[in-house]
Amino acid sequence: MKYIDEYRDPELVRELVRAIAKRAAGLDQPVTIMEVCGSHTTAIGRFGLRGILPANIRLVSGPGCPVCVTSATDIDRALWLAGREEVIFTSYGDLLRVPGADSGSLEKLRAAGARIEIVSSALEAVARARREADRKVVFFGIGFETTSPTAAAALLEAERLKLKNFSVYSCHKLMPPVMRSLLQSDELRIDGFLCPGHVSTIIGAEAYRFITASGRAAVIAGFEPADILGAILLILEELKEGISGVRIAYRRAVKATGNRRAQAVLNEVFTPADADWRGLGRIRKSGLKLRSRFAAFNAEKQFAIPALTSRPDPACRCGEVLRGLIRPDACALFGRACTPSTPHGPCMVSTEGSCAAFFRYPEI
Repeated sequence: MKYIDEYRDPELVRELVRAIAKRAAGLDQPVTIMEVCGSHTTAIGRFGLRGILPANIRLVSGPGCPVCVTSATDIDRALWLAGREEVIFTSYGDLLRVPGADSGSLEKLRAAGARIEIVSSALEAVARARREADRKVVFFGIGFETTSPTAAAALLEAERLKLKNFSVYSCHKLMPPVMRSLLQSDELRIDGFLCPGHVSTIIGAEAYRFITASGRAAVIAGFEPADILGAILLILEELKEGISGVRIAYRRAVKATGNRRAQAVLNEVFTPADADWRGLGRIRKSGLKLRSRFAAFNAEKQFAIPALTSRPDPACRCGEVLRGLIRPDACALFGRACTPSTPHGPCMVSTEGSCAAFFRYPEI
């Protein structure tokens, strides 16, 4: 616990806030910084960091919640799979309450009798398939580069065991392509990114070179107050003195080259593919599909999933929240019809969702 105390030290935080204020005073124009990690969004709200920053430093939340960015069509396709009588559908718990296009959910399907089980990893789903040889076990694979290597490892284990009843519905996403898409958008000018700490432990700092090549700042941050404030200070220094490359403000966990072993496992099993993102549309090479070697474990090939085209609730502005265009409380549903107990969209369902974070830690 010593390092936690160190990075929450009140005097260190005050020192960083003073340094940020000094840098901000010399800015010619306001600066917009986007975090693309749900854990960063939660930490920023929990520690009240927006409220202690100068008025000309704006923090906006991006598409950093894997549950939130899963498209409405993929949710409905998952509901179709989970409703098959022969299927045991396994999923992370925070997906169960995400509403589909017709207000259905995995939670409601389970209440109606479907075999839907919460697992903490894909390997648990593999273990379930070994125990239930007479049922088809499907794992709903979501997440960024942090969790996708574990799904890859589970598929390698399923291959080793020669399982005939295990498959993955892969909705995994890659972070650099969506960040590139945000930089190319005309909707919002982003001056710098707080790059995701957990994802960066896998892909490393080199994966973000395209950000600094575009003249924007990129700093990888940890999750304690001093981590985040220190990263913001580095972004301001980069913008003032010139971009010198991707900076790592989370060196106790992140290396420039990332985790080569995890990268190798990921690349052995998956290959990049175009993918649909909630609120952002289809982004080139931003998802992961199984390589042909693993076709026997691909749920899309094992089941005749109907060609669905789903539209989310038009009153829910989750898509705009994910693009950093509005704060959650700008949505008319926020805190009224849409709450954690009655969510209208995934941004209020997941604990890493921007709407859930704003609801739990309201802005002052």
